[in-house]
Amino acid sequence: MHPGVNRFLFYEIMSAEEFKTIFNELLLEEVLYVFEEDNIPKGMFKFIPKQHRSSHIVSLGGVAIHPSFSGKGCGQRMLDEIILLGKERAFIRMELGVSTINTKAIHLYQKAGFKKEGVVKKYIYLKTEDLFLDDILMAYWYE
Repeated sequence: MHPGVNRFLFYEIMSAEEFKTIFNELLLEEVLYVFEEDNIPKGMFKFIPKQHRSSHIVSLGGVAIHPSFSGKGCGQRMLDEIILLGKERAFIRMELGVSTINTKAIHLYQKAGFKKEGVVKKYIYLKTEDLFLDDILMAYWYE
């Protein structure tokens, strides 16, 4: 819920108590991961396998590095680990959405090998700002 990061995540800013139910659901579904270095939590992401005819695909979401570790290569190292996780689990494709105004993240994803596939108009609504944001669909393909 860090204000500098939350703008680009899926949930409106809320108290820890309000978020507890959502957090527990993510833990129960086993899709929430914490990125640590030297036993220090530095980031997080959701790694959500698709099912049935799309079971070769994993969706990546909620990717965030705590601002105190931003600009120090943590995001790139976390993405390297995420890509390795997808490879170890034999996925063929990893996909994500990123706000068109989140240029720092777009650059990071492209540097990691993700390719732009399209734009979804007015995909996210920021209630506190009364603002709709477009999302870029991106994907990484395993060879």
